[in-house]
Amino acid sequence: MPLPAVEGVIFEQLNDNAGYFTRGGKLIEKGRSRYQDYEVWETPQFGRLFRLDGCFMTSERDEFHYHENLIQVPCIAHPAPARALILGGGDGGSAEELLKQPAMAKIVIAELDEKVIEIAREHLQAVHRGALDDPRVELRIGDGFRYVMEDAPAAAERFDLIVLDLTDPVGPAEALYSEDFFRGCRALLAPGGAISLHIGAPTFQPERLRTLVARLRDVFAIVRPYFLYVPLYGTLWGFATASDTLDPAALSAAEIDRRLAERRIGALQHYNGAVHCAQFALPNHLRTLLG
Repeated sequence: MPLPAVEGVIFEQLNDNAGYFTRGGKLIEKGRSRYQDYEVWETPQFGRLFRLDGCFMTSERDEFHYHENLIQVPCIAHPAPARALILGGGDGGSAEELLKQPAMAKIVIAELDEKVIEIAREHLQAVHRGALDDPRVELRIGDGFRYVMEDAPAAAERFDLIVLDLTDPVGPAEALYSEDFFRGCRALLAPGGAISLHIGAPTFQPERLRTLVARLRDVFAIVRPYFLYVPLYGTLWGFATASDTLDPAALSAAEIDRRLAERRIGALQHYNGAVHCAQFALPNHLRTLLG
């Protein structure tokens, strides 16, 4: 069970044996929605910080590490991403990154918990920067599993990118990391499309990573795990793209930088061509873990 916030210290538990903490300056809001416990803190290190069920989700000073790499890695590999689906992502950070792509015409955010969007609008403007109210963004409050498996197929929807911007694969989000769900996402991809997701901490959650990558490989022809340090999460964190045709790891640093310049994607704090390539270079222990 996640450790509670006590005496101004907020703990992030990475597994049963390890974790880390940051100091919370002021608890701004807390409560329980229909699905989960939530907290919003003002902190000295991360500024405004958002938690769900005792786990750090995002913060205004740190979010770029996570969102830029979750979104720009597959997007810059795609020739012109125009339609995207975000499962979860109610803080708006993924949508804000997607809107930097000049061809982006429609983004659907399928968020289970409307309270997350309310919190983002009130407290996390520095994360979404108005993206939640952009006319290209369609908010759908409801079950993302149902949207992928039933609603979107019935409407003949297709997407260039599907982003699983979810909580960890436990509780309400568990079904959205299943092989069946990955197959449902694959069926919604337009030609050349990809999915993007975070897969956890290899040091503290190795079996989770091994399982998720194996499931993705059972569904998609090309699966590319990549890793970076996310300060808010306190550790090296894993991401992956999966596709039948799109391979972000095949691009050179020079080509990434050329595409960023051509698309006039500026104001990035983390991501560039060299970083893109470096994140796919796996040390031996991760090669062994992922097979």
